Amino acid sequence: MKLTIQREDLLRPLQITSSVVERRHTLPVLSNVLLSLRNNSLQLTGTDLEVEINARIPIESAEEGEITLPARKFLDICKALPEGASLELKVEEGKVLIRSGRSRFSLSTLPATEFPNIEPITSPLEITLSQKDLRNLIDRTQFSMAQQDVRYYLNGLMLEFAPDHLRAVATDGHRLAKCDASISLPVAENRQIIVPRKGVAELSRLLDDSDTKIRISLGDNHIAIDLPDVTFTSKLIDGKFPDYQQVIPQNPDKILTCSRQALHESFSRASVLSNEKYRGMRLQLEGDQLRATVHNPEQEEAVEEMQVDYQGEPFEIGFNVSYFIDALAAIDSDDVRVKFTDSNHSCLVEGADQDACQYVIMPMRL
Repeated sequence: MKLTIQREDLLRPLQITSSVVERRHTLPVLSNVLLSLRNNSLQLTGTDLEVEINARIPIESAEEGEITLPARKFLDICKALPEGASLELKVEEGKVLIRSGRSRFSLSTLPATEFPNIEPITSPLEITLSQKDLRNLIDRTQFSMAQQDVRYYLNGLMLEFAPDHLRAVATDGHRLAKCDASISLPVAENRQIIVPRKGVAELSRLLDDSDTKIRISLGDNHIAIDLPDVTFTSKLIDGKFPDYQQVIPQNPDKILTCSRQALHESFSRASVLSNEKYRGMRLQLEGDQLRATVHNPEQEEAVEEMQVDYQGEPFEIGFNVSYFIDALAAIDSDDVRVKFTDSNHSCLVEGADQDACQYVIMPMRL
């Protein structure tokens, strides 16, 4: 195997594939990236056995072959080379020799036959949509995913494919984020899958805000997404996602409306005096006044008051301030609507002029 390539042509595909490679792994080959040169195309593949990313680069002239080499070291070498540099890679006696100008590097390799591949999806359900639609759903919901929860099905993002919409839902048991994209899909009935947390994070980095079409292939245990020059594949979490519709408050009668930006800034200032272990915030509503109070174990206090549109009965309720800030940051409306039932039930947060995205936050006892 031998090839010559420009640093800039190699750098981004190598960064994309190296991002899934674990630094420490029981299988040494999983610390490597697979280079496969066939039919004037260089394919780079990285995997951690759960997520696999394959990037393709056109190559004009080269000797075909395949090999694996240390992903992080190879990436660091490419980053360290000057802009406009040309790299020559050549496999000799179990080593990869890299030459660029007056620089020489020799990297150890492992045979390509040892590199694991996620099995191909058989008889997939194929769906086409724009990158923008999928990225929007992910970015507006992924922050509500659980982290290392024993309820493994919460450690990911649920995607629901329906004839008239694609829906993303995430919850950690204390809050829930739901967002819809109104698009027609070639499915006869609703289908739910759960993409693991790492796969969601990698996919969010790969997608952009363009109208470029991508193809999603759904199998029983995997999802594959074909982007321009990149293929993303992830295992799915085997489990049943909870009935999220039961969590969304029905007919709450206390409704607050105000500027989203003003409320976000007010809560952010109040949160300065909270700490990692205690994120409680007390909200008091009376007339057109909202008072947010945050205490910490050092007996310090932050109070924020603002004028809002509220005609309900006076009441107070406690929340985790971070959950509110995350939800407000994900909404793109100028005004926000917060719906309450009472101090013992969850509240519903949504944009005042759209309800495609909804955020449910459970109360805290303060």
